[in-house]
Amino acid sequence: MSPPPSPVRPEQDRGKVDLARLLALARPELTRLVLGTIALTISASMSLAYPWFVKEIIDGVLAGEGRAALNGVVATLLGLFLLGSMMGALRAWWFTVAGERIVADLRKRLYSAIIDQDVAFFDERRTGELTNRLASDATVLQNTVTVNVSMALRFVVMGLGAVVILFVTSWKLTLVMLSVVPLVVVGAAFYGRMLRRISRDYQDALARATTVAEETIAGIRTVRAFSREPAEVDRYGESVEESFGLARKRARVGAWFRGAAGFFSYSAIAAVLWYGGVLLAEGQMSMGELTSFLLYTLTVAFSLGALSGLWEDFAKAIGASQRVFELIDHVPQVAGGEERLPELRGEVALRGVHFAYPSRPDHVVLDTIDLELHPGTVTALVGPSGAGKSTVAALLSRFYDPQDGRIEIDGTDLRDLDPAWLREQVGVVRQEPVLFATTILDNIRYGRPDATREDAVAAARAANAHEFIESFPDGYDTMVGERGVRLSGGQKQRVAIARAVLKDPRILVLDEATSALDAESEHLVQEALDRLMAGRTTVIIAHRLSTVKAADRIVVFDRGRVAQQGSHAELLERGGLYRQLVERQFAA
Repeated sequence: MSPPPSPVRPEQDRGKVDLARLLALARPELTRLVLGTIALTISASMSLAYPWFVKEIIDGVLAGEGRAALNGVVATLLGLFLLGSMMGALRAWWFTVAGERIVADLRKRLYSAIIDQDVAFFDERRTGELTNRLASDATVLQNTVTVNVSMALRFVVMGLGAVVILFVTSWKLTLVMLSVVPLVVVGAAFYGRMLRRISRDYQDALARATTVAEETIAGIRTVRAFSREPAEVDRYGESVEESFGLARKRARVGAWFRGAAGFFSYSAIAAVLWYGGVLLAEGQMSMGELTSFLLYTLTVAFSLGALSGLWEDFAKAIGASQRVFELIDHVPQVAGGEERLPELRGEVALRGVHFAYPSRPDHVVLDTIDLELHPGTVTALVGPSGAGKSTVAALLSRFYDPQDGRIEIDGTDLRDLDPAWLREQVGVVRQEPVLFATTILDNIRYGRPDATREDAVAAARAANAHEFIESFPDGYDTMVGERGVRLSGGQKQRVAIARAVLKDPRILVLDEATSALDAESEHLVQEALDRLMAGRTTVIIAHRLSTVKAADRIVVFDRGRVAQQGSHAELLERGGLYRQLVERQFAA
């Protein structure tokens, strides 16, 4: 029974939670951030000092003070600028390094969360979407938690400091200047909410475009074989245009907000100029005080303008972070047990197993299956396509859990076993083995990274792979290319068998392991498989019935049920579905 859906938080509350989590990521870098904040405060204070010195210079000149006093003020100002610049450099260093560390940790957490999901999770999501979360979304967050946090704090300190000085200089004039701030704040709140939604949709559209590109590039041979390059270019172009439309909408909203914020800021400056002129004419302010007041007003206006731009970046980051945190918080449906059997015999039993793939819950694949697999025997699963044969192999590796019934190994329910330990005991050789873009040696040792080179060579000999590997100039250090593209089908299959030999599993699943090979490759692979199967609980899944005649028992699947069981001779004599399948294949 599937768990009840999680309640959907209102968008505003979700934004608050995601922003809080973004800030919580900074906790491990607290030391650097505190040092950066201290440097930032000093740097901002130095920036706030220069209008006061301008006032001193103007009032000093108008009062007729000598050049010596002027030189002293300027020298002091240059010293403050030097200190402020040094503190600004340290601030940028500490905040940037802390931010990069935060985003690196976030990327690792996100990748770990994705890798730890059950197989059903990947059935429902496309690879391009997930890689886009790691790349594009994480990049958006990187910009936010690195320089932007530092800049936001800097402009907040400068803006607030300037406001305090303005109040001390003339509270009447300051109230005139601040009259536009509420309008800017209210506008920023509405703008941020709209921008979060648009940014989230934009990241989703970008993920779809990435998915199209990844599918096309991965399947380039099929695309080329059918001359579908123009169609794929058009398909990718449509996805890119969708993301461009959202980006244009985001740019339009941002332009209107920045334009409005700029207008109100300059209106405040105009009001200050008018009212300041009045105070100057009435003798309530000196020329130097009015000049410094205008400079501080410009500092406030500049800080507000910069913060509005940063607010846009923060809103984008919250939109991107929602997807990132959704993936991090996603709980796998296949829960792990803790038990490890001290000695595994390999007695496997399916008892009343009922299963439908989570991505297709209404389509029953296995309907109340009862099946036993005994140690040291070879059991072949045959039947029409879609009858449920490969699903049994997926359940044995516990990629999924059945909705009803149970699967046992040596009398213990798979749900009670440690999944990592269980998968060490189950070896799988598929029709199209997946090799990684590294060396042959690394691929053979993938299931046992601590194995020695000699162990890997012995496994390759057992898999009839040593001879062709040694024929390469780099031998076992030969790079196989992406998905093993530099090896032939038979060579890839034998490397996969060597990997299984080195893993030394008690339970072996051969899923169409020889169906795509030519006669010579099949002979070499079958010899290797015969050695690999010795003494193990072996399950062979095959459509080519000639490969299963020697099995101890053949189980015939039909529409998710066990239709027949017996040896090859018994099933032929008995008639029924198995005999029909044999006759059709040999007639063909």
